[in-house]
Amino acid sequence: MTPPSARPIRSPNRLGSLSLALVSEHASPLATLGGVDAGGQNVHVACLAGALADRGHRVTVYTRRDARGLPTVSRLRPGVTVHHVPAGPAEQLPKDELLPHMREFAYYLMRHWQENGAPDLIHSHFWMSGLASLAAARELGLPMLHTYHALGTVKRRHQGAADTSPPARIGCEREVGFGSDRIVATCRDEVTELARMGLPENKADVVPCGVDSERFRPDGPVAERGTAHRHRLLQLGRLVPRKGAALSIAALAHLPDAELLIAGGPPPNRLDSDPEVRRLHALARAAGVHHRVRFIGAVPCDAVPDLLRSADVVLCPADYEPFGIVPLEAMACGRSVVASAVGGQLDTVADRETGRLVPPGDALALAEATAELLADEPVRRAYGEAGRRRVLSRYDWSQVAAATERSYRSVLTGRLVAAGART
Repeated sequence: MTPPSARPIRSPNRLGSLSLALVSEHASPLATLGGVDAGGQNVHVACLAGALADRGHRVTVYTRRDARGLPTVSRLRPGVTVHHVPAGPAEQLPKDELLPHMREFAYYLMRHWQENGAPDLIHSHFWMSGLASLAAARELGLPMLHTYHALGTVKRRHQGAADTSPPARIGCEREVGFGSDRIVATCRDEVTELARMGLPENKADVVPCGVDSERFRPDGPVAERGTAHRHRLLQLGRLVPRKGAALSIAALAHLPDAELLIAGGPPPNRLDSDPEVRRLHALARAAGVHHRVRFIGAVPCDAVPDLLRSADVVLCPADYEPFGIVPLEAMACGRSVVASAVGGQLDTVADRETGRLVPPGDALALAEATAELLADEPVRRAYGEAGRRRVLSRYDWSQVAAATERSYRSVLTGRLVAAGART
Protein backbone atom coordinates (compact mmCIF):
# COMPACT_ATOMS: atom_id res chain seq x y z
CA MET A 1 0.00 0.00 0.00
CA THR A 2 1.26 3.49 -0.82
CA PRO A 3 1.65 5.50 2.41
CA PRO A 4 -0.57 8.59 2.58
CA SER A 5 2.31 11.06 2.36
CA ALA A 6 3.55 9.50 -0.85
CA ARG A 7 0.23 9.27 -2.74
CA PRO A 8 0.01 11.46 -5.85
CA ILE A 9 -2.46 14.31 -5.46
CA ARG A 10 -4.81 14.97 -8.37
CA SER A 11 -4.51 18.50 -9.72
CA PRO A 12 -7.83 20.37 -9.45
CA ASN A 13 -7.20 21.87 -12.87
CA ARG A 14 -7.38 18.44 -14.47
CA LEU A 15 -10.76 17.25 -13.22
CA GLY A 16 -11.66 15.77 -16.62
CA SER A 17 -12.64 12.33 -15.42
CA LEU A 18 -12.33 11.62 -11.75
CA SER A 19 -13.01 8.27 -10.16
CA LEU A 20 -15.52 9.13 -7.43
CA ALA A 21 -16.74 6.95 -4.56
CA LEU A 22 -20.14 7.92 -3.13
CA VAL A 23 -20.66 5.95 0.08
CA SER A 24 -24.27 5.54 1.24
CA GLU A 25 -24.43 2.66 3.67
CA HIS A 26 -28.20 2.33 4.15
CA ALA A 27 -29.68 4.38 1.32
CA SER A 28 -29.26 2.51 -1.92
CA PRO A 29 -29.99 4.40 -5.13
CA LEU A 30 -31.77 1.24 -6.30
CA ALA A 31 -34.34 1.22 -3.45
CA THR A 32 -38.10 1.71 -3.80
CA LEU A 33 -39.05 4.97 -2.14
CA GLY A 34 -41.44 5.37 0.78
CA GLY A 35 -40.10 2.77 3.22
CA VAL A 36 -39.00 3.67 6.73
CA ASP A 37 -35.38 4.11 5.64
CA ALA A 38 -35.90 4.89 1.94
CA GLY A 39 -36.48 8.49 1.03
CA GLY A 40 -34.68 11.68 0.11
CA GLN A 41 -31.16 10.36 0.62
CA ASN A 42 -31.73 7.56 -1.87
CA VAL A 43 -32.92 10.08 -4.45
CA HIS A 44 -30.08 12.46 -3.68
CA VAL A 45 -27.35 9.85 -4.08
CA ALA A 46 -28.84 8.40 -7.26
CA CYS A 47 -29.34 11.76 -8.95
CA LEU A 48 -26.05 13.28 -7.80
CA ALA A 49 -24.19 10.22 -9.09
CA GLY A 50 -25.93 10.53 -12.45
CA ALA A 51 -25.31 14.26 -12.75
CA LEU A 52 -21.63 13.83 -11.88
CA ALA A 53 -21.39 11.11 -14.52
CA ASP A 54 -22.91 13.55 -17.01
CA ARG A 55 -19.99 15.86 -16.19
CA GLY A 56 -17.56 13.15 -17.26
CA HIS A 57 -16.74 11.47 -13.96
CA ARG A 58 -16.78 7.75 -13.18
CA VAL A 59 -18.97 7.16 -10.15
CA THR A 60 -19.36 4.13 -7.91
CA VAL A 61 -21.97 4.13 -5.14
CA TYR A 62 -21.06 1.86 -2.24
CA THR A 63 -24.07 0.66 -0.26
CA ARG A 64 -24.65 -2.25 2.11
CA ARG A 65 -25.82 -5.56 0.67
CA ASP A 66 -29.29 -5.88 2.21
CA ALA A 67 -30.68 -8.89 0.35
CA ARG A 68 -29.45 -12.27 -0.76
CA GLY A 69 -28.72 -12.73 -4.43
CA LEU A 70 -27.74 -9.15 -5.14
CA PRO A 71 -24.83 -8.92 -7.57
CA THR A 72 -21.66 -7.37 -6.24
CA VAL A 73 -21.87 -4.66 -8.91
CA SER A 74 -24.98 -3.33 -10.66
CA ARG A 75 -25.09 -0.72 -13.39
CA LEU A 76 -27.38 2.14 -12.40
CA ARG A 77 -26.91 4.13 -15.63
CA PRO A 78 -24.01 5.02 -17.95
CA GLY A 79 -21.07 6.11 -15.84
CA VAL A 80 -22.59 4.95 -12.53
CA THR A 81 -22.31 1.56 -10.85
CA VAL A 82 -23.65 0.40 -7.50
CA HIS A 83 -21.34 -1.78 -5.41
CA HIS A 84 -23.06 -3.89 -2.75
CA VAL A 85 -20.79 -4.16 0.28
CA PRO A 86 -21.04 -7.30 2.43
CA ALA A 87 -21.33 -5.90 5.96
CA GLY A 88 -23.63 -7.68 8.36
CA PRO A 89 -26.46 -10.01 7.34
CA ALA A 90 -27.72 -9.83 3.77
CA GLU A 91 -31.14 -8.60 4.81
CA GLN A 92 -32.88 -5.32 5.45
CA LEU A 93 -32.09 -3.86 8.85
CA PRO A 94 -33.24 -0.57 10.39
CA LYS A 95 -30.49 1.98 9.86
CA ASP A 96 -30.22 2.56 13.60
CA GLU A 97 -29.00 -1.04 13.93
CA LEU A 98 -26.19 -0.77 11.39
CA LEU A 99 -23.45 0.82 13.50
CA PRO A 100 -21.94 -2.54 14.65
CA HIS A 101 -21.41 -3.45 10.97
CA MET A 102 -19.56 -0.27 9.97
CA ARG A 103 -16.14 -1.65 10.92
CA GLU A 104 -16.68 -4.52 8.47
CA PHE A 105 -17.91 -2.00 5.90
CA ALA A 106 -14.76 0.10 6.36
CA TYR A 107 -12.41 -2.89 6.13
CA TYR A 108 -14.11 -3.98 2.91
CA LEU A 109 -13.61 -0.53 1.37
CA MET A 110 -9.93 -0.57 2.37
CA ARG A 111 -9.29 -4.01 0.92
CA HIS A 112 -11.27 -3.35 -2.23
CA TRP A 113 -9.51 -0.07 -2.95
CA GLN A 114 -6.07 -1.52 -2.16
CA GLU A 115 -6.63 -4.42 -4.53
CA ASN A 116 -8.57 -2.70 -7.31
CA GLY A 117 -7.37 0.89 -7.22
CA ALA A 118 -8.52 3.71 -5.00
CA PRO A 119 -10.91 6.47 -6.08
CA ASP A 120 -9.64 10.00 -6.52
CA LEU A 121 -12.09 11.25 -3.91
CA ILE A 122 -14.66 9.93 -1.42
CA HIS A 123 -17.99 11.61 -0.76
CA SER A 124 -19.82 9.95 2.14
CA HIS A 125 -23.51 10.32 2.89
CA PHE A 126 -24.98 10.01 6.41
CA TRP A 127 -22.95 9.71 9.58
CA MET A 128 -22.33 5.95 9.54
CA SER A 129 -21.12 6.12 5.96
CA GLY A 130 -18.87 8.90 7.20
CA LEU A 131 -17.37 6.69 9.90
CA ALA A 132 -16.60 3.89 7.46
CA SER A 133 -15.26 6.28 4.84
CA LEU A 134 -13.12 8.19 7.31
CA ALA A 135 -11.38 5.01 8.43
CA ALA A 136 -10.61 4.08 4.82
CA ALA A 137 -9.62 7.63 3.87
CA ARG A 138 -7.14 7.87 6.72
CA GLU A 139 -5.63 4.48 5.96
CA LEU A 140 -5.21 5.20 2.25
CA GLY A 141 -4.60 8.94 2.38
CA LEU A 142 -7.66 9.79 0.30
CA PRO A 143 -9.50 13.12 0.21
CA MET A 144 -13.00 12.92 1.69
CA LEU A 145 -16.08 15.12 1.78
CA HIS A 146 -19.17 14.41 3.84
CA THR A 147 -22.90 15.15 3.62
CA TYR A 148 -24.90 14.45 6.79
CA HIS A 149 -28.47 14.49 5.38
CA ALA A 150 -29.67 14.58 9.01
CA LEU A 151 -28.06 15.46 12.33
CA GLY A 152 -28.39 13.58 15.59
CA THR A 153 -28.64 16.79 17.62
CA VAL A 154 -31.77 17.80 15.72
CA LYS A 155 -33.32 14.35 15.94
CA ARG A 156 -32.67 14.11 19.68
CA ARG A 157 -34.10 17.60 20.25
CA HIS A 158 -37.36 16.74 18.51
CA GLN A 159 -37.78 13.07 19.41
CA GLY A 160 -36.32 12.94 22.90
CA ALA A 161 -36.70 9.49 24.42
CA ALA A 162 -38.25 8.20 21.18
CA ASP A 163 -34.95 8.71 19.32
CA THR A 164 -33.65 5.26 18.43
CA SER A 165 -30.24 6.48 17.20
CA PRO A 166 -27.21 4.84 18.82
CA PRO A 167 -26.02 6.89 21.83
CA ALA A 168 -22.66 7.43 20.12
CA ARG A 169 -24.21 9.15 17.10
CA ILE A 170 -23.56 12.82 17.97
CA GLY A 171 -19.97 12.18 19.01
CA CYS A 172 -19.39 10.22 15.82
CA GLU A 173 -20.89 13.03 13.75
CA ARG A 174 -18.41 15.46 15.30
CA GLU A 175 -15.56 13.04 14.55
CA VAL A 176 -16.64 12.77 10.91
CA GLY A 177 -16.99 16.53 10.62
CA PHE A 178 -13.55 17.26 12.01
CA GLY A 179 -11.94 14.37 10.11
CA SER A 180 -13.31 15.10 6.65
CA ASP A 181 -11.66 17.59 4.31
CA ARG A 182 -14.93 19.41 3.73
CA ILE A 183 -18.59 19.26 4.71
CA VAL A 184 -21.24 19.59 2.01
CA ALA A 185 -24.30 20.90 3.88
CA THR A 186 -27.67 20.89 2.17
CA CYS A 187 -29.11 24.07 3.72
CA ARG A 188 -28.21 27.11 5.81
CA ASP A 189 -30.00 25.75 8.86
CA GLU A 190 -27.65 22.77 8.87
CA VAL A 191 -24.57 25.02 8.92
CA THR A 192 -25.98 26.79 11.98
CA GLU A 193 -26.53 23.44 13.69
CA LEU A 194 -23.00 22.30 12.85
CA ALA A 195 -21.64 25.48 14.40
CA ARG A 196 -23.56 24.67 17.60
CA MET A 197 -21.75 21.32 17.58
CA GLY A 198 -18.41 23.12 17.51
CA LEU A 199 -17.59 22.63 13.83
CA PRO A 200 -16.28 25.74 12.05
CA GLU A 201 -18.79 27.31 9.69
CA ASN A 202 -16.10 27.97 7.08
CA LYS A 203 -15.55 24.24 6.72
CA ALA A 204 -18.98 23.80 5.13
CA ASP A 205 -20.21 24.53 1.63
CA VAL A 206 -23.99 24.84 1.19
CA VAL A 207 -25.03 22.75 -1.81
CA PRO A 208 -28.75 21.91 -1.86
CA CYS A 209 -30.37 18.72 -2.94
CA GLY A 210 -31.68 18.87 -6.46
CA VAL A 211 -34.55 17.73 -8.60
CA ASP A 212 -34.72 16.18 -12.06
CA SER A 213 -36.52 19.00 -13.85
CA GLU A 214 -37.04 16.87 -16.98
CA ARG A 215 -38.79 14.07 -15.15
CA PHE A 216 -40.62 16.35 -12.74
CA ARG A 217 -42.38 18.86 -14.97
CA PRO A 218 -45.87 20.38 -15.19
CA ASP A 219 -46.83 18.63 -18.43
CA GLY A 220 -47.18 14.87 -18.56
CA PRO A 221 -49.46 12.03 -17.46
CA VAL A 222 -51.62 12.63 -14.41
CA ALA A 223 -52.56 9.95 -11.90
CA GLU A 224 -56.24 9.06 -11.95
CA ARG A 225 -58.57 11.06 -9.74
CA GLY A 226 -62.06 10.22 -8.70
CA THR A 227 -64.99 12.62 -8.80
CA ALA A 228 -66.16 12.29 -5.21
CA HIS A 229 -64.06 15.20 -3.94
CA ARG A 230 -63.44 18.61 -5.45
CA HIS A 231 -59.80 18.88 -4.39
CA ARG A 232 -56.91 16.51 -3.84
CA LEU A 233 -54.23 17.06 -1.21
CA LEU A 234 -51.13 14.90 -1.36
CA GLN A 235 -48.60 13.98 1.27
CA LEU A 236 -45.67 12.00 -0.10
CA GLY A 237 -42.68 10.47 1.66
CA ARG A 238 -41.55 8.11 4.34
CA LEU A 239 -44.39 7.11 6.63
CA VAL A 240 -42.84 8.03 9.97
CA PRO A 241 -44.38 10.28 12.66
CA ARG A 242 -42.03 13.23 12.17
CA LYS A 243 -43.23 13.71 8.58
CA GLY A 244 -46.50 15.05 9.95
CA ALA A 245 -49.19 12.91 8.30
CA ALA A 246 -51.15 13.14 11.55
CA LEU A 247 -51.13 16.93 11.18
CA SER A 248 -52.43 16.68 7.61
CA ILE A 249 -55.27 14.47 8.84
CA ALA A 250 -56.12 16.97 11.57
CA ALA A 251 -56.08 19.81 9.02
CA LEU A 252 -58.38 17.83 6.71
CA ALA A 253 -61.20 18.20 9.25
CA HIS A 254 -61.26 21.93 8.32
CA LEU A 255 -61.20 21.26 4.55
CA PRO A 256 -64.54 19.61 3.74
CA ASP A 257 -64.18 19.58 -0.07
CA ALA A 258 -60.82 17.78 -0.15
CA GLU A 259 -59.45 14.28 -0.07
CA LEU A 260 -56.03 13.47 1.36
CA LEU A 261 -53.83 10.97 -0.44
CA ILE A 262 -50.94 9.65 1.69
CA ALA A 263 -48.20 8.01 -0.35
CA GLY A 264 -45.34 6.14 1.29
CA GLY A 265 -44.78 3.37 3.78
CA PRO A 266 -44.87 -0.36 3.06
CA PRO A 267 -46.12 -1.90 -0.20
CA PRO A 268 -49.90 -1.65 -0.67
CA ASN A 269 -50.46 -5.30 0.27
CA ARG A 270 -48.86 -4.72 3.69
CA LEU A 271 -50.52 -1.45 4.64
CA ASP A 272 -53.11 -3.01 6.92
CA SER A 273 -50.45 -4.53 9.18
CA ASP A 274 -48.30 -1.39 9.46
CA PRO A 275 -48.40 0.21 12.95
CA GLU A 276 -48.10 3.77 11.65
CA VAL A 277 -50.90 3.24 9.12
CA ARG A 278 -53.12 1.80 11.86
CA ARG A 279 -52.35 4.80 14.09
CA LEU A 280 -53.20 7.25 11.34
CA HIS A 281 -56.39 5.37 10.45
CA ALA A 282 -57.47 5.71 14.08
CA LEU A 283 -56.76 9.44 14.04
CA ALA A 284 -58.74 9.82 10.82
CA ARG A 285 -61.72 7.98 12.32
CA ALA A 286 -61.57 10.10 15.47
CA ALA A 287 -61.50 13.27 13.36
CA GLY A 288 -64.41 12.07 11.23
CA VAL A 289 -62.43 12.20 7.99
CA HIS A 290 -61.54 8.53 7.45
CA HIS A 291 -63.71 8.42 4.31
CA ARG A 292 -61.55 11.20 2.79
CA VAL A 293 -58.11 9.74 3.61
CA ARG A 294 -56.53 7.17 1.31
CA PHE A 295 -53.24 5.35 1.86
CA ILE A 296 -51.54 4.01 -1.27
CA GLY A 297 -48.25 2.72 0.19
CA ALA A 298 -44.81 2.78 -1.40
CA VAL A 299 -44.74 4.43 -4.81
CA PRO A 300 -42.36 3.40 -7.62
CA CYS A 301 -40.07 6.24 -8.69
CA ASP A 302 -41.59 6.39 -12.17
CA ALA A 303 -45.07 7.00 -10.74
CA VAL A 304 -44.17 9.95 -8.51
CA PRO A 305 -44.42 12.79 -11.09
CA ASP A 306 -47.86 11.58 -12.25
CA LEU A 307 -49.02 11.51 -8.64
CA LEU A 308 -47.73 15.01 -7.90
CA ARG A 309 -49.41 16.41 -11.01
CA SER A 310 -52.74 15.01 -9.79
CA ALA A 311 -52.68 17.13 -6.61
CA ASP A 312 -54.10 20.61 -6.13
CA VAL A 313 -51.77 21.24 -3.17
CA VAL A 314 -48.85 19.19 -1.82
CA LEU A 315 -48.50 19.13 1.97
CA CYS A 316 -45.09 18.91 3.65
CA PRO A 317 -45.84 19.46 7.37
CA ALA A 318 -42.83 17.73 8.95
CA ASP A 319 -41.92 18.45 12.58
CA TYR A 320 -38.37 18.91 11.32
CA GLU A 321 -36.84 18.37 7.91
CA PRO A 322 -33.07 18.23 7.28
CA PHE A 323 -33.75 19.21 3.69
CA GLY A 324 -36.97 17.86 2.21
CA ILE A 325 -36.95 16.91 -1.45
CA VAL A 326 -40.73 16.60 -1.92
CA PRO A 327 -41.34 20.39 -2.02
CA LEU A 328 -38.83 20.68 -4.86
CA GLU A 329 -40.42 17.83 -6.81
CA ALA A 330 -43.86 19.38 -6.35
CA MET A 331 -42.61 22.83 -7.42
CA ALA A 332 -40.92 21.31 -10.47
CA CYS A 333 -44.30 19.82 -11.41
CA GLY A 334 -45.92 23.24 -11.10
CA ARG A 335 -47.76 22.47 -7.89
CA SER A 336 -48.08 24.84 -4.95
CA VAL A 337 -46.78 23.64 -1.60
CA VAL A 338 -47.78 24.19 2.02
CA ALA A 339 -44.82 23.27 4.21
CA SER A 340 -43.70 23.69 7.78
CA ALA A 341 -41.12 26.43 8.29
CA VAL A 342 -38.26 24.15 9.29
CA GLY A 343 -34.84 23.06 8.06
CA GLY A 344 -34.25 23.01 4.33
CA GLN A 345 -37.85 24.02 3.59
CA LEU A 346 -36.94 27.50 4.79
CA ASP A 347 -34.57 27.67 1.79
CA THR A 348 -36.65 25.93 -0.87
CA VAL A 349 -40.20 27.21 -0.37
CA ALA A 350 -40.63 30.94 -0.92
CA ASP A 351 -43.56 31.99 1.27
CA ARG A 352 -46.41 33.55 -0.73
CA GLU A 353 -44.41 33.08 -3.91
CA THR A 354 -44.18 29.33 -4.52
CA GLY A 355 -46.41 28.21 -1.64
CA ARG A 356 -46.89 28.81 2.03
CA LEU A 357 -44.72 28.25 5.08
CA VAL A 358 -46.56 27.58 8.35
CA PRO A 359 -45.42 26.98 11.93
CA PRO A 360 -44.56 23.31 12.59
CA GLY A 361 -47.14 21.37 14.57
CA ASP A 362 -49.98 23.84 13.93
CA ALA A 363 -52.85 21.97 12.25
CA LEU A 364 -55.08 25.05 12.11
CA ALA A 365 -52.38 27.14 10.38
CA LEU A 366 -51.83 24.29 7.92
CA ALA A 367 -55.58 24.12 7.23
CA GLU A 368 -55.97 27.88 6.82
CA ALA A 369 -53.05 28.22 4.39
CA THR A 370 -54.29 25.24 2.40
CA ALA A 371 -57.87 26.54 2.35
CA GLU A 372 -56.67 29.88 0.94
CA LEU A 373 -54.93 28.10 -1.91
CA LEU A 374 -57.83 25.74 -2.64
CA ALA A 375 -60.17 28.72 -2.84
CA ASP A 376 -58.03 30.62 -5.36
CA GLU A 377 -57.06 28.69 -8.47
CA PRO A 378 -55.21 31.64 -10.12
CA VAL A 379 -52.97 31.97 -7.06
CA ARG A 380 -52.34 28.21 -7.05
CA ARG A 381 -51.37 28.42 -10.71
CA ALA A 382 -49.12 31.44 -10.12
CA TYR A 383 -47.38 29.71 -7.21
CA GLY A 384 -46.88 26.61 -9.31
CA GLU A 385 -45.35 28.58 -12.17
CA ALA A 386 -43.08 30.48 -9.77
CA GLY A 387 -42.05 27.20 -8.16
CA ARG A 388 -41.07 25.77 -11.52
CA ARG A 389 -38.96 28.85 -12.27
CA ARG A 390 -37.30 28.62 -8.85
CA VAL A 391 -36.37 24.98 -9.43
CA LEU A 392 -34.91 25.71 -12.85
CA SER A 393 -32.85 28.63 -11.55
CA ARG A 394 -31.46 26.96 -8.40
CA TYR A 395 -32.16 23.28 -7.98
CA ASP A 396 -31.68 21.43 -11.25
CA TRP A 397 -29.29 18.52 -10.74
CA SER A 398 -26.88 19.87 -13.33
CA GLN A 399 -26.42 22.96 -11.14
CA VAL A 400 -26.14 20.90 -7.97
CA ALA A 401 -23.49 18.65 -9.55
CA ALA A 402 -21.51 21.68 -10.71
CA ALA A 403 -21.58 23.14 -7.19
CA THR A 404 -20.57 19.78 -5.71
CA GLU A 405 -17.69 19.57 -8.17
CA ARG A 406 -16.54 23.01 -7.01
CA SER A 407 -16.35 21.62 -3.48
CA TYR A 408 -14.32 18.68 -4.80
CA ARG A 409 -12.02 21.11 -6.61
CA SER A 410 -11.57 23.11 -3.39
CA VAL A 411 -10.51 20.00 -1.49
CA LEU A 412 -8.09 18.91 -4.18
CA THR A 413 -6.63 22.43 -4.36
CA GLY A 414 -6.12 22.47 -0.60
CA ARG A 415 -4.33 19.13 -0.68
CA LEU A 416 -2.16 20.22 -3.57
CA VAL A 417 -1.15 23.40 -1.74
CA ALA A 418 -0.44 21.49 1.46
CA ALA A 419 1.69 18.96 -0.46
CA GLY A 420 3.67 21.80 -2.05
CA ALA A 421 4.28 23.37 1.34
CA ARG A 422 5.76 20.10 2.62
CA THR A 423 8.26 19.80 -0.23
